[in-house]
Amino acid sequence: MAVINVTNRAGQTQAVAGKVGNTLMEILRDADMDVEAICGGCCSCATCHVFIDDAWTGKVPARTADETELVEQTNSYKPANSRLSCQIKFTEALDGIAVTVAPAE
Repeated sequence: MAVINVTNRAGQTQAVAGKVGNTLMEILRDADMDVEAICGGCCSCATCHVFIDDAWTGKVPARTADETELVEQTNSYKPANSRLSCQIKFTEALDGIAVTVAPAE
């Protein structure tokens, strides 16, 4: 199984096994990694906000306009790194990706 390297809100990093085909949000939520995912992955709340490590930003699909609007409204927005984890499908190409869970709003 492929792996996601996750840093939680307490600053602790751990490798989380990820099922290819699920979204990052589903994997992080199910692993109790501080991802709330209140909207269930509908791209309408930003409670699954994560920062994609610089080395991986070019390997994930671009943000949609709806996603951009939501992350731009967060207090911790980082233009190059902020993503909603519900909008990123986990693939074999993302094996080893590093993400940090954004602070709670």
